[in-house]
Amino acid sequence: MQIQDLPYRDPGVPDARSGPRFLWWLGRNQLGGQLKALAWGLLHFVAVSAQPFCVGFAVEAVVDRSGTRLALTGGLMALCGAATAIGDTFLHRAAVTNWITAAARVQQLLARKASQLGSALTRRVAAGEVVAVSTGDVEKIGWFVEAVSRFTAAAVTVLLVCVGLVVYQPALGVVVAVGLPVVALAALPLLPAATRRADVQREKAGRATELASDTVAGLRVLRGIGGEELFLDRYRSASQEVRHAAVRSARMWSLISAIQVLLPGLLLIAVVCYGVHLAREGRITVGELVTVYSSVMVLAYPLRHFEEIAMAYSFSRPSAKRAARVLSLERVTDVGGSRAADAPSGDLYDPATGLLAPAARLTAVVCGDPDVAGQLAERLGGHPPEDSPSVLLGGVPLDELPLDCARTAVLVQDKDPVLLSGTLRDLLDVPASGEVDAGAALAAAQCGDVLDALVQGSLDADDPLDARITERGRSLSGGQRQRLALARSLYTDPEVLVLDEPTSAVDSHTEARIAEGLRELRAGRTTVVFTSSPLLLDRADRVVLVHEGEAVMVGVHRELLHTEPRYRAVVTRETDDEATLNGVLKDLEDGERQADGLTAGELEADRLEADTLTADSLEDIEREEIEETA
Repeated sequence: MQIQDLPYRDPGVPDARSGPRFLWWLGRNQLGGQLKALAWGLLHFVAVSAQPFCVGFAVEAVVDRSGTRLALTGGLMALCGAATAIGDTFLHRAAVTNWITAAARVQQLLARKASQLGSALTRRVAAGEVVAVSTGDVEKIGWFVEAVSRFTAAAVTVLLVCVGLVVYQPALGVVVAVGLPVVALAALPLLPAATRRADVQREKAGRATELASDTVAGLRVLRGIGGEELFLDRYRSASQEVRHAAVRSARMWSLISAIQVLLPGLLLIAVVCYGVHLAREGRITVGELVTVYSSVMVLAYPLRHFEEIAMAYSFSRPSAKRAARVLSLERVTDVGGSRAADAPSGDLYDPATGLLAPAARLTAVVCGDPDVAGQLAERLGGHPPEDSPSVLLGGVPLDELPLDCARTAVLVQDKDPVLLSGTLRDLLDVPASGEVDAGAALAAAQCGDVLDALVQGSLDADDPLDARITERGRSLSGGQRQRLALARSLYTDPEVLVLDEPTSAVDSHTEARIAEGLRELRAGRTTVVFTSSPLLLDRADRVVLVHEGEAVMVGVHRELLHTEPRYRAVVTRETDDEATLNGVLKDLEDGERQADGLTAGELEADRLEADTLTADSLEDIEREEIEETA
């Protein structure tokens, strides 16, 4: 795998049962790159470790006054130098390639999982944790994957040098062969403590990231209620906890590093002392002593990779654990789908609530709780909670459709739509039926003033579609962002469009025009709007009242406003005291009419007349507000 081949056509199905299993799966899927890095690593490390033997041969050649052997040794040293340079260059290239490709694979897996789960992802995992996994954790996972091959090359080189020293000079070679494993494994007992401290640091860093993400997302609200300093203090406290945890982790790693420096030094001292003793007795030559001494000195270089692999594993294990946790989340529905990839059409029905949205009709849904409305909108989009029946489209369960087919059939726009940075043309570069013009969608969503504002903010944009939108549309107001998102959804023109509070941030005059444009543009298509706005409700073909998770009433806006107190309380924001007072007044009126000798039919007619007058009064008030706004 080469970097230029990224992204992967198929990143594969990860083994997300645990962090170590996920790391092992990544390594197996990059076996070719690992073997390539291992080969270049062996060339590099073996060439470096062969230099001491060449130096020893050169010293012996000088002592023996052999010019031929000295020249041969010089050639071998030049060859080892060239091999060292070539091996180091291509080892670095292969290692970096392994790092980047592993990180890219993890990012593709995370992106695919996010697209599969949709809005359900942030309900099951904190948004800050997803951000932490897709940024810092990806780098640490890639670090471990690329460090494995270099560590393996270093370990094989150490083994070869030990065997070579035992064969070359058994007396000193045995000392080195016994001492090197002790040096390499001396820090092993400290690794569990270092790993625990690294885990604590990563956990605290993840919490700080989540807190920062939530604070930034709600900064406008925090400023409005004066809670900015409170949350900043919380973040300062969380960041200090991260700093303290990082210092404790660094202390442990500094101890491990000190051991990796101290023990090789002690081994070197032991080799020199024992070697001098053997040289005095004449049991070894000066060249052999120099060779063994130089080999121990050079072995400090590959031994550092033992510390690196331990550090890389300690930091990548919690990162891999968090990545595996996200990747192990499964969509409640069948992603692959057990039916053919044919988008069905017909009525949209939710068995859990009894909500029915007839085909080619505009259905408005009223819920007293905005959270319930958001969850129901997600259900209609094919994201039901666990142990819940699937929504039916034309009698076909959305669970049984392939994911892309289900999303083509049903599009959900939540109450907080996201606008990515780029031009307006990029914003509208989405899969669409081709039957709705971009201009018509923008006009129906009443985006004329938004286009003017974007053109004024982009000096080099003559065409409004070339005007740039800042990140998340921060330069636009909430109502402008809502209208652009609505235009994008209308331009897509799905078979079923579900809108959750699409006009909550716009004024009543614009809302009335959006309601009319939405009705005209979506004629002949199934549209479901979650709203409590009388302007949208009055233009709906049918209105459904959802109370305590069940569809309890179906009708039109004016009828429900007259006859259903629960509906009227949600739409008119009528309080419990006002409802009680209205009930008492009606009872008194009924009593007065009965005293006047009215029949039961006459009483009911009077009651409907009073309700009609009340509703008409409310509509007159709304009409006056619209006229004042205009």
